[in-house]
Amino acid sequence: MSAPSAAAEQIIEARYVVPVEPAGRVLERHAVVVGAGRILALLPSEEVAHAYPGVPRLRLRDHALIPGLVNLHTHAAMSLMRGLADDLPLMEWLNRHIWPAEGKHVSGDFVHDGTLLACAEMIRGGITCFNDMYFFPEQAGRAVLTAGMRAALGIICIEFPTAYASDAQDYLHKGLATRDALKHEPTLSFCMAPHAPYTVSDRSFEQIVTYAGELEIPIHVHLHETEEEIRESVARFGVRPLERLRALGVVGPGLIAVHGVHLEPSEIALLRATGSHVAHCPSSNLKLASGVAPVSALLETGVGVGLGSDGAASNNRLDLFEEMRLAALLAKGASRRPTSLPAERALAMATLDAARALGLDGEIGSIVPGKSADLAAVNLGALEMSPCYHPISHLVYAAGRDQVTHTWVRGRPLLEERRLTTLDAGELAAKAALWQQRIAPES
Repeated sequence: MSAPSAAAEQIIEARYVVPVEPAGRVLERHAVVVGAGRILALLPSEEVAHAYPGVPRLRLRDHALIPGLVNLHTHAAMSLMRGLADDLPLMEWLNRHIWPAEGKHVSGDFVHDGTLLACAEMIRGGITCFNDMYFFPEQAGRAVLTAGMRAALGIICIEFPTAYASDAQDYLHKGLATRDALKHEPTLSFCMAPHAPYTVSDRSFEQIVTYAGELEIPIHVHLHETEEEIRESVARFGVRPLERLRALGVVGPGLIAVHGVHLEPSEIALLRATGSHVAHCPSSNLKLASGVAPVSALLETGVGVGLGSDGAASNNRLDLFEEMRLAALLAKGASRRPTSLPAERALAMATLDAARALGLDGEIGSIVPGKSADLAAVNLGALEMSPCYHPISHLVYAAGRDQVTHTWVRGRPLLEERRLTTLDAGELAAKAALWQQRIAPES
């Protein structure tokens, strides 16, 4: 498929193009033609000069060109809390360290600066879109626009007061106002983002379901992350969290259940039957000792699973290359079957499957003419990458984010030869140092 040469603005040639759909396909010595922020054509390199004469060409002779990675779950601004409280169980980590620190320091400026820092890290790791859940989403959105990235901003809801909002109604009111202010930005979308079953009331969940239906946006919620969460739900409500949310109307094709570590077979079947999605965050689950999600069973049952990093305070990296590799290895080890999560599926979980959970698969997640030119180039030519028999295997098992050389969103370069083009690394480092000075005395 091609478009008139007058519409083309740039040609990106690569040793390998990995379009993600169809699954497992690798195109050697192909080119992606970009114009007006979109993929106009995908064709062999030997044909591109004739088909598009005079169009500027970027030749990446040792690279794999992939769709931009999609981080299905994070708390971007928490990059400013990276390493603040490590090696603790989830509830102790939240109650004794994270929530108190947030109460003292989180503000609009904190969220703006922390989100910029996260954007820089993600751009350098080939991530072009992330699904965020945090306070002050308008400030996060402004940071995303400055960086040039794409994001799904969470309309967060929680029952206790913070510097951002006084109660659940205030959270929802302010989040919906943010959506109204930013809804025309082409790189921003929205999710309803109730924090978790243990921090959101039935009444609030019912309102969230109504808003999600009216606005046709997903519901992004932590769910079945720990055994303690499930015990508490049974004690308070008489049922496990997923059953409670099912009764409240939360479970459905718009649900993004974050973590999903402790799921019974009947619950996995329910997720499949309702078209729900799971955001798998393997590094965070291991670091907080929450457990290992039943990814093999989820995939075999047909549940949509995407990959997330979680926040840098609990990971401590926003690195989907690490998540791809770890997800694949954990699934193999837990199932004792090396075929349970092959490399091509891990790559899809970090691209198209995550985009589908956000309702963005018609726009991003694969290299297909007509979609947005959200792309990343990964250098597979280094000595430690040699020889390269199977590029997708290398992307998942051998490469890392340091091999990402270029990143584009809507055809706009955000990273060129490892250099950020929209953000100043020195300025971000200085801002991070200032926030560390404010936060460090209490850490």
